[in-house]
Amino acid sequence: MEKEAAVNRASFSVGEKGVPMQLQKLLSLVRQAVDRYNMIAEGDKIAVGVSGGKDSLVLLLALDRLRKYYPKQFELEAVTIELGFDSMDFSPVAELCARLDVPYTCVKTDIKQIVFDVRKEDNPCSLCAKMRRGALSNLLRERGINKLALGHHFDDAVETFMMSLLFEGRLSCFQPVTYLDRTGVTQIRPLIYTGEQRIANLARQLELPIVENPCPQDKGSKRYEIKQLLKTLGKDYPDMRSKIFGAMQRLPLDGWAPER
Repeated sequence: MEKEAAVNRASFSVGEKGVPMQLQKLLSLVRQAVDRYNMIAEGDKIAVGVSGGKDSLVLLLALDRLRKYYPKQFELEAVTIELGFDSMDFSPVAELCARLDVPYTCVKTDIKQIVFDVRKEDNPCSLCAKMRRGALSNLLRERGINKLALGHHFDDAVETFMMSLLFEGRLSCFQPVTYLDRTGVTQIRPLIYTGEQRIANLARQLELPIVENPCPQDKGSKRYEIKQLLKTLGKDYPDMRSKIFGAMQRLPLDGWAPER
């Protein structure tokens, strides 16, 4: 009953009226990112990569709302690659998609068993990511998807830049729009102007059906180290993240110069 109530609240809150102020602001930021980097074209068939976390669920709601008034018509669906953790239940996500009238495909895999139980990798994140990309590419091809929307946000971009700088000695980051010539799919990241805290607040306000990730590597990664470092530095330099993000655009990093 509680899950159903949460799903009802999420779908109702993106209805024609009564859109929360938090969602209105987020939609404005998403629209800015989409327009400035020309993320969406007429007739696109876009899939949101739904991990079950707050970022991908908020992105799903934002694009569902956007498609109702955006001048360029596009189709929207959601896709999930299940890793094989028994505790991860995506049925509430399926219910949310049904209420939003967004087609949802969830593919079950044995990635968890292969990475942790069979291969027992020293660097499990790398193999896991590679296997997820392979499974996702096959699914997108089967569904005829030409664009994949990912939930990377403002803070992810800053953290990725700092990871590259400190661990690799390079100035690099994922791009807002990336064309993958091997698959013919373009990755877009409409949340790059949206901070993680705003996303977390909205997910909590709408009581989205978040699926917790039980991966044992979740808090043992290099990204987690950088996240904690930036959190510590931010106490003395509160505008540090904004300045780093601005520098990424002004350099600009490859693919980061806004088109307008």
